[in-house]
Amino acid sequence: MYRPSSPLLVLLENRIALDRVPFSDRGSRLLVYRERHDLYALYIKLAERLTALTPGLSTYRNRPPFISNLRFTDGDGQPLPFTLTSYPHALLFDTPLGEFILVFQDVRTLSIGLPRGVASGVSFSVSPDLVRPDAVGGEFKSVRNCAYSTNGEVLLNRVASNGGGYDVVFVAGAQPAQADATAAITLHIQAGLELDRTVMPFHAALCAAEARWEGWFARVPAVNEPLRSQYYYAWWVMGNNLLAPQGFFRRESVAPSKAHYVGAWQWDNYFHALAFRYTDTALARDQIAFMLDHQQPDGMIPDAVYDEGTITHLQIPVAAAVTKPPILGWVAMHVFDQSGDEGMLRDMYEPLVRWNSWWFGLNDDDSDGIVQYSHPFSSGLDDSPLWDSGVPVEAVDLNTYLCIQMQALSRMAHILGRSAEAAMWQRKSDALAERMIAHFYDRKAGLFWSQKDHQPIRVLTPFSLYPLWTGHMPQKIADRLVAHLHNPQSFWTRYPLPTVAANDEKYDPFQMWRGPVWININYIFVEALTRAGYPALARELTERTLALVMSQNDIYEYYHPDTGIAPPKAAPMFGWSAACFIDLAIRMSRGEL
Repeated sequence: MYRPSSPLLVLLENRIALDRVPFSDRGSRLLVYRERHDLYALYIKLAERLTALTPGLSTYRNRPPFISNLRFTDGDGQPLPFTLTSYPHALLFDTPLGEFILVFQDVRTLSIGLPRGVASGVSFSVSPDLVRPDAVGGEFKSVRNCAYSTNGEVLLNRVASNGGGYDVVFVAGAQPAQADATAAITLHIQAGLELDRTVMPFHAALCAAEARWEGWFARVPAVNEPLRSQYYYAWWVMGNNLLAPQGFFRRESVAPSKAHYVGAWQWDNYFHALAFRYTDTALARDQIAFMLDHQQPDGMIPDAVYDEGTITHLQIPVAAAVTKPPILGWVAMHVFDQSGDEGMLRDMYEPLVRWNSWWFGLNDDDSDGIVQYSHPFSSGLDDSPLWDSGVPVEAVDLNTYLCIQMQALSRMAHILGRSAEAAMWQRKSDALAERMIAHFYDRKAGLFWSQKDHQPIRVLTPFSLYPLWTGHMPQKIADRLVAHLHNPQSFWTRYPLPTVAANDEKYDPFQMWRGPVWININYIFVEALTRAGYPALARELTERTLALVMSQNDIYEYYHPDTGIAPPKAAPMFGWSAACFIDLAIRMSRGEL
């Protein structure tokens, strides 16, 4: 039985819950799942929106598999039961006939290694427009095209209509039991009509897959032993979610979760860069530059980008331009601190100035110097109760982001030799911080309230504490904000920080931004506490956040503040949760927190 030689690959044995977490590979849009209702069958979905086929924001999530009922068979085409063992680079299926192994031959091609000494094969179902079997397999043409092939002797190649598509049974001849494992069946899926029918000897495809993931993990900084298993799984999540350039994807980029969010989202990309700055600063830079590739003429950066287009305007729940919070400069400076790449700053400085101007120029309807969200999704907090009374909302979090962003612009300008601009940006940041106190701060409550029509929105969220992050709050205000943060009745739950206070009437720990813990928000508060002079509390929040992520087998979009369990709608293998966990684990292990 095959077993990888790399200890790190063995460390992650059976970490992939294939019924809900897809097996994929760096750059690939092919997702391999195990059927939930039939443990001996697999299916393949596509990490593509295909909006020309099924228009709509989220319809791709409900699109049926591209290939279903994928099974391993004996020489007569009869399906075999199996026991599954998963690794980052390979899936092993132990059957009564021997071992089948599935790997990625390349981003568009799955290779299935066949047992030695016996005839064996696969069966599957597909629904194409055109079917064409041939001497070494066959081709299917549809919205996406598929070829199946073998480098062995074809013993059975049966294609039969099932009423809604076709059932395929494909069996290859036996290879000598003593020979190297060379026989394979491949499934190649792509948009183009010229399908690649190359079948590598399977041992070569397996060795290449193992080397590919060994190389991925080899660049990862060491962390303390208790963190290692979840830490390396987090790195697998980051690699597994990568999508190769295609269409509007001009660079390699990480999907938030190939299982649920197909495309690249602005906010997510920036958080993903925080992890890549430790292993591949070019890839970290690309996560930021990816979004600047699509900056609009007025300076706005799209909410999201997918293969076939960008999302810059939505009709629901209101008709307005849609983007994401302005943290580009903050992240760029974190990447710079690791890379020292002044060229990155030169490339990003002017686009960032235009981005900043868009916020202040087109998102301050009453011209009071306090910036608003005109679309709730632009906040990233899509269904937060902060938007229950509608928009626009002059938001505490948004103006805090802009304070931080102008601090980053000041640093950039200083590094680039623009001393007058550096001083200007710092003055602007300081002035906005003072306006926030005058505009939002409730001295009686010791909180900052976002406003709708200049009336406070009295929903207690951690965003009422966000100005702590600026590092420039008067000590009395900072102490009161920290007291709220550390209150077990509101935010200091077993696993802090709930996104609506536990003692607020709007608190719902199962509904996205209405109560569950989001790791990226915890990450920001670790930095906020450190900058504001509360290092012990920053360390405690780090420890609790790491413990929360390690409490579950997978890494999720959000978590219950008391149990640590992911609510049912939380996406699995979630990118920014993995990225922020990685960053905190590294800094904790280095004694930086």
